[in-house]
Amino acid sequence: MKFDDQNIRSVILLLLALLWLPGHAAPAQETNLVLVTLDGVRWQEIFGGVDLNLIEDERYSRGPDSLKKAYWDELRSVRRKRLFPFLWSVIAAEGALVGDRERGSDMEVSNPWWFSYPGYNEILTGRADPAIDSNDKNWNPNVTFLEILNNREEFKNRVLVFSSWEVFPYIINTRRSRIPVDTGIGRSSSQSVAATGERIGWLDKVAAQAPRLWPAVRLDFLTHGYAMQALNSQHPRVIFIAYGETDDFAHDESYDRYIDAAHRTDQMLSELWSWLQSDSFYRDRTNLVITTDHGRGASADGWPHHAGAAATARLKIKQAADGVVGSNQIWLAAIGPQICSTGLIKGEWKQSQIAATALATLQLDPDKLMPEADKAMQLLLRAPPAEVELVD
Repeated sequence: MKFDDQNIRSVILLLLALLWLPGHAAPAQETNLVLVTLDGVRWQEIFGGVDLNLIEDERYSRGPDSLKKAYWDELRSVRRKRLFPFLWSVIAAEGALVGDRERGSDMEVSNPWWFSYPGYNEILTGRADPAIDSNDKNWNPNVTFLEILNNREEFKNRVLVFSSWEVFPYIINTRRSRIPVDTGIGRSSSQSVAATGERIGWLDKVAAQAPRLWPAVRLDFLTHGYAMQALNSQHPRVIFIAYGETDDFAHDESYDRYIDAAHRTDQMLSELWSWLQSDSFYRDRTNLVITTDHGRGASADGWPHHAGAAATARLKIKQAADGVVGSNQIWLAAIGPQICSTGLIKGEWKQSQIAATALATLQLDPDKLMPEADKAMQLLLRAPPAEVELVD
């Protein structure tokens, strides 16, 4: 039989049709994941903008006039966009958000402690572990979804972590997982993660000269700079970036600095997303998931703090027998090819659902990879066509 152009086209179309029949896996484009956490940022600011009562409270704000000029407006929708222009101009229009309790969208932690290490463990492992009960440098016995990915051939040595907090090597358990974690402490971990070159040299010099405001936390612009350089030079499939300034400024009872840090982080997120969409490896193939490890107190007295009833009982804080009210309340925002572009999603959600959701954005089956983890946030995800199977 002679094969002319028409015959060849017919054969190709037939093969494609067979591939797309029910029960056959369709070829899926590789997707990537950028997970970002903003330590201790309240849902109240994410969805409502600055709190005028806290701005005008002399205990927490030294420059109320400048804060009001920069961020305040009578309209909730305006002031939140002033504080988080990227979240409310890009993600709200093209992605999804969860956690606005004033509009029927609730999200909270499952762990009883309501502080950082338990929260990050829950985010990364898909379940709360009550035994993770401190922020001490203890090796995490639980396996994170990052470690599971790093043990798969298609992700091997293509998973990176950049953090402003020095406890993250223990949370990720680098001793077991072998995932590079850059916290900037001692610079050795960063040098093993980021490529050498003029840009890295400049970052190292600035990092050495920058003030250290807290003994265990570096400034977020450094974490951001190293992460951006690694994205550019190494093109990892999965990267986790954990910013930390917001929580520390809040603990310092400095609402103005907390707000400015939150706004700077939004600018970093905007730069990150713009760069991802400009790079041929990441453009239209990368999902960005943003969340927090815990909330903060809902009242003027409680907002600098966060702790569950289990924590306050251990510390014998009788005036907070129920914990710091509101500090279990969190939020999430996401954008990308596997994320619905529906804006706010109503319902009730748990922090423990983030790990499975992250795996699902990579077109993997979280039930197979992490059977003990909580279920994915399906309403957040674009459903694949019925004839397409998730890659396992």
